[in-house]
Amino acid sequence: MFEQLKSLEDRYEKLNELLSDPEIGSDPDKLREYSKEQAGLADSVTAYRKYKTVTDELADAKEMLELESDDDMVDMVKMEIEELTDRKEKLEEEIKFLLIPKDPNDDKNVIVEIRAAAGGDEAALFAGDLFRMYSRYAEHHQWKTEVIDAQSTGVGGYKEITFMIKGEGAYSHLKFENGAHRVQRVPETESGGRIHTSTATVAVLAEAEDVEVEVKESEIRVDRFASSGPGGQSVNTTMSAVRLTHEPTGIIVSCQDEKSQIKNKEKAMKVLRARLYDMYQQEAQDEYDETRKSAVGTGDRSERIRTYNFPQNRITDHRIGLTIQKLDQILEGKLDEFVEALLLEDQTKRLAEIGQ
Repeated sequence: MFEQLKSLEDRYEKLNELLSDPEIGSDPDKLREYSKEQAGLADSVTAYRKYKTVTDELADAKEMLELESDDDMVDMVKMEIEELTDRKEKLEEEIKFLLIPKDPNDDKNVIVEIRAAAGGDEAALFAGDLFRMYSRYAEHHQWKTEVIDAQSTGVGGYKEITFMIKGEGAYSHLKFENGAHRVQRVPETESGGRIHTSTATVAVLAEAEDVEVEVKESEIRVDRFASSGPGGQSVNTTMSAVRLTHEPTGIIVSCQDEKSQIKNKEKAMKVLRARLYDMYQQEAQDEYDETRKSAVGTGDRSERIRTYNFPQNRITDHRIGLTIQKLDQILEGKLDEFVEALLLEDQTKRLAEIGQ
């Protein structure tokens, strides 16, 4: 582990030299590449340097203890050794987690797709609740939410809604939201007070750059149509809505949120590229997928991951067995307790895999 840390520190110092080179400074691509790499190493290198300092101080304290004869000084040195040993152990644990290979998508923006599943109007309303929850969560982190496409219902929910969340680390926070979300509550239309169960599915995709996924125009069929609102009525007399069909894979993406056909196509292309990137990743990174599966489930859209129980103000994540009696707060976007628990579970399992 420490040989690896030494090589990371050497690379960090080399990057310092490269970033000071005027030739690199005049090359925006190289400057961005090296700056990003250095930022990714910073936490590990800082922790390693602290560890070396503490280790040296601990060795000095133990040497002093062997030479010291004054009882009061011996007690003081022993206390210092105890404190330094504790700090050393904590830094070792921190370093282990920092050395877990980082998900290359963690810093990316995300495209989120929410679909009403079982439960009719109640499922559509719940899809709307989930959209609001993620939007509020984005606000708490000062991220930007941008709707790409929405098929609303007359009751105020969504049959389907696709939106982007832009912000550093968005994917790392939301990647475990993939799956089926179940709600248990009494619908407003239910006079007998019976609890109904409905579901909505969530898909979280990392935004893909042009260089990561090549999408050939010749492989895309573009259909243009008038935007529609709840119940199918036309809300736009111009043919501004766009539907893209990627013929090699059969992936279909629609966007009608903008009044401009060009903007709708741009947004639809972002979703198409993200879906293709997600598909290729699933095929190409079997080893990573197995690690993720062992940590927090398969990520399958049909896998039930969480239950939202309104009568008891309770929310349970079934993958890690975590139950919190704060459903009202969670729906206001205060998801951090779940996000941190899922991330810790993932890191712990991956660390165990590395150890094995």
